[in-house]
Amino acid sequence: MPEQSAIYNLQSAIEIISAGPLMTVQDIGRPGARRYGVSPGGALDPFALAAANELVGNPLAAAGVEITAGGARLLMQRSMIIALAGADLGARLDGRPIPLWTAVFVSAGATLTLEGRRHAWGARAYLAVAGGVGVPLVLGSRATDLAGGFGGMDGRPLRASDQLPLGDTAASLVPLIGQRWPESARPPYCAEPRLRIIPGPHLECFASDALSTLAAATLRVSDTSNRMGYRLEGLRLPYARPCSLPSLGVIPGTIQVPPDGAPILLMADAQTTGGYPVIGALISADMPLAAQLLPGDTLRMRPTTLDEAYDALGAQAAALSRRPDPGEGDLLAALAGG
Repeated sequence: MPEQSAIYNLQSAIEIISAGPLMTVQDIGRPGARRYGVSPGGALDPFALAAANELVGNPLAAAGVEITAGGARLLMQRSMIIALAGADLGARLDGRPIPLWTAVFVSAGATLTLEGRRHAWGARAYLAVAGGVGVPLVLGSRATDLAGGFGGMDGRPLRASDQLPLGDTAASLVPLIGQRWPESARPPYCAEPRLRIIPGPHLECFASDALSTLAAATLRVSDTSNRMGYRLEGLRLPYARPCSLPSLGVIPGTIQVPPDGAPILLMADAQTTGGYPVIGALISADMPLAAQLLPGDTLRMRPTTLDEAYDALGAQAAALSRRPDPGEGDLLAALAGG
């Protein structure tokens, strides 16, 4: 039986020339598979991927490419409409800068390059292509599960010479060219974000002032962080007493504290259960801000309430439901960002 990658070659539309530190196929993940012990996975910044999909006429759940930190080059083997959202990683099309959060027409044979972070924040850019990346569904998703070794391209990061297929598109996508996602409807990305957290269920395991101590600290994302979780440096939260817990369900955004006292912020590829005390949980609306952190970046945390968390999530959903600003129908303007 031929390998999956050999099958992709027959349908290829994008060739990976170089993939940078980490490039994977992602969609909204597998939240329904948690019952089987499968990580929810999916895009670390689901807002950016959903917005990029909307710009190119895809369903919000369509698969795209998550590009981490830049250093990527992709050869477009046929004409297509693309959009990049999330971090500014210095995107260029055949050497010319292209705008983010904008639907752009790409000619067959063009090369898309993402050079690397250009500002004080930004870790991941999301490439959406009209039709979506057409790798096979596994447990209802095309997302790459790196720990499980399935989904995406054979369950692994993309690498040079990989060929990505695309799904079918609508009859005419020309009206999409040049449309843009409004700045006012994007997450408030910034350097050293202040992430809002809900107090966790195990505060009795820590000193009475642990939450205020956490809120006062400037935390650094450790070099050992990955898509499963960020190990945070700059603060130790020792247990106030021996705290042995049975394993319990955990989700992305959970903040666990192992015996060494260094908090761990779980991300999209987090395990489904854990036994460390939970001091808090990042609100869903701030996950895109956390997704745009690289090792060495700093952040702060602020305790909040469930009411604020629900209001923030509602505001984010409303932003995602906004229609993009219409394009001018001018290809050159779309390419130049004018």
